[in-house]
Amino acid sequence: MESLQDPIFLSRLQFSVTAMFHVLWPLTTVGISLILVIFEWLWLKTGDIDNYWHACFWAQLFLLNFSVGVISGIPLQFEFGTNWSRFAMMTGEFFGNILGYEAAMAFMLEAGFLGIMLFGWMRVPPIMHLIATCMVALGASLSAFWILVANSWMQTPAGIHLENNRVVVDSYFAAIFNKNMPWGVLHMWFACLTTSLFVVGGLSAWYILKNRNTDFFLKSFKLALIGVIFVVPIQLFLGHGSGLEVFVSQPAKGAAIEAHWTTNQEGKGAAWNLLSWPNQMEQKNAWALSIPNGLSVLATGDRQGQVQGLKSFPQADQPPAIPLIFYSFRIMVVIGLVFMGLMVWTSVVWLKGQLSAESLCTHRWLLRAWIASIPLGYVAAESGWIVREVGRQPWVIYGLLRTRDAASTLPASVVAVSLVAFVVIYSGLFILFLIFAAHILRKGPDLTLMPPS
Repeated sequence: MESLQDPIFLSRLQFSVTAMFHVLWPLTTVGISLILVIFEWLWLKTGDIDNYWHACFWAQLFLLNFSVGVISGIPLQFEFGTNWSRFAMMTGEFFGNILGYEAAMAFMLEAGFLGIMLFGWMRVPPIMHLIATCMVALGASLSAFWILVANSWMQTPAGIHLENNRVVVDSYFAAIFNKNMPWGVLHMWFACLTTSLFVVGGLSAWYILKNRNTDFFLKSFKLALIGVIFVVPIQLFLGHGSGLEVFVSQPAKGAAIEAHWTTNQEGKGAAWNLLSWPNQMEQKNAWALSIPNGLSVLATGDRQGQVQGLKSFPQADQPPAIPLIFYSFRIMVVIGLVFMGLMVWTSVVWLKGQLSAESLCTHRWLLRAWIASIPLGYVAAESGWIVREVGRQPWVIYGLLRTRDAASTLPASVVAVSLVAFVVIYSGLFILFLIFAAHILRKGPDLTLMPPS
């Protein structure tokens, strides 16, 4: 209960609630916007009206996601000033500028062309409408890029020096392209694609299973499968690369992810804990199911490679909530492997020539598996953010600024009231999203729409 009277803990909890709710929506706005580009391009290339109907149908879900994403994202910008004013004052020269780039370069581009994409079918030439859709997709991806640039810099700060307790930028290039940036940006961008593909594929599978517009949704199902075949293996590779980078740049986080307490001696490999229960108070695992030398192989590529353990760091510098980090990481990995298995299963069915409207209906368990996969991308992304953000603690800027030194001086009661308000408002937004999404899905595509000539 003491934590509920701690304004810093409440501010952290509030930011985590708002950030984890907000991240749900860019996951699909980035991916679905690219799917809209593909369908619209196919319509212009082939003249097949099905592609036009697909673009119109999936655009409704895109707009719904975009709207909730905008509403839920605005408070995050203000929280840097209200709850984390010391952080904002210290990092404004870089962090503030990056958020400004995101707003001016990405959000305004996306919002500026959104009206043309949604309402301009009969008002602009088809090629101009395609360009507008491409600009919306570009804006969504640029938004993800700049946000991940800012977050990656917090993970591995570079290109700056401190002057009078303020960040002064020496090189924007070095600061933007810090060590974590390539892995962070690509891993998150492909997470958006993966989540969107399984949402589109899963919803298409639901319509096919219900025998509604089967031929129509078979096309989007196949498009999702083709995308998954390319995206999922790349995402698994990026996930592994991101993990290797963590052991180099943030060894305490790497050790927390694997509940690795004691640095292994030279010539003796570190075991990889498949499952365990970390006990941070006693600085050991209560129990563990381990593979000998496995962690050394994963982290260094050498069976006897040395991996720094958590006990080599002062407890004040160790990440908190080790079990949360440990199991969040494993949830993310397991979901990635489930996606790979579902991709292989569906590909085998396709190679057997059974991915037709008549044959696919007999593979009811395959369709159910795709439907069940719809929320998994969201769960994996949220788990990844838990690992990324909780694992960085106790630092808000790794190695430079501790979280406790970044917070504003606020009464606990004030933060508690705003936290409750956010929970209530965001719960209402989520319920409204479900209501409108259910309405769109019940109605289905409008196959009477006539495309512009």
